[in-house]
This record gives sequence, C-alpha cells and structure tokens, in this order.
Amino acid sequence: MAIWSWDPLDEVEALRRQVERAFEGFGRWDRPYTRFAFLPGASARTYPLLNIGEDHDNIYVEALAPGLNPDTLEISVLDNTLRIAGEKPPISEDIRPEAFHRNERSAGKFVRTTALPVAVDSAKVAAEYKSGLLRLTLPKAEEAKPKQIEVKVG
Repeated sequence: MAIWSWDPLDEVEALRRQVERAFEGFGRWDRPYTRFAFLPGASARTYPLLNIGEDHDNIYVEALAPGLNPDTLEISVLDNTLRIAGEKPPISEDIRPEAFHRNERSAGKFVRTTALPVAVDSAKVAAEYKSGLLRLTLPKAEEAKPKQIEVKVG
C-alpha cells in the first residue's frame, strides 16, 4: 500500500510553470518571469537580497550584491525608508543577448527600497562594500531608542 502525501509547494510550482508557458512566444519575454528583477516596475524590489537586524543602538543591513560597480551605489534614508540603488554591469558588452545559451546572471540598474523598523540618524549612516556584501550600520535616532523607566517603590 502506497502512502500519498500532499505537498502544497508542488501546487505552487505547477502554477509557476503554467504562468511561464502562458508567456512563451511573446518575443523577448519568453524567459522565465523571475529574471525581471532589473526591469523598472517588474519585480524591481527583489534585488539585492537583504538581512535586517538591530540592537539597542543600531539597525544593521546586509545586502547580498555580488558584481556591483561600487561607484554606482546610491544609499539614502528618508524618514524610516532605506533606498539602495546601483548598477550591475554585464559580463561582456560584446555578447549579444540572443547569443547566450543560458543567462542567469542579471545585469543593469536596480533600486531597492525597504521600510526600517525605527527612525534612524541619517547623518551617521556608515556603509561598506566588500566581497559582494554591502553592510550598512544605521544608528537609531535618540527618540527611537528604548528608554529605561525608573520604577519608584512607595
């Protein structure tokens, strides 16, 4: 007797394949739709991948972004919104897009915005890009830091 188990992720994967088949034959749009991360307005907020954490004094952001041109990086904070923009150059300008057998490494301009959990002091933000990892330290604004409240015993 065989035991059958239902996996909801199998259903999601089947749906993804159906959507890809629906877009086949539309000229240059026949690539998997997950490759549109570098096109404005189409999944533009999926790159770079982010980890965000915090301690008492700072918010820490790690952005996984290998192959970037660090000179194109633009980082800004407005209120509690972080914006990371830049450009990832193609491997070679000499190879036409239709000449690729497989092209899984996206290239082009990107913008990623994300809400921060608390307000930060944008004048003190520090950024470092090394080995494909962008690390940001965003000091919390004084009013956003937790305050210890003294309890009076009567």
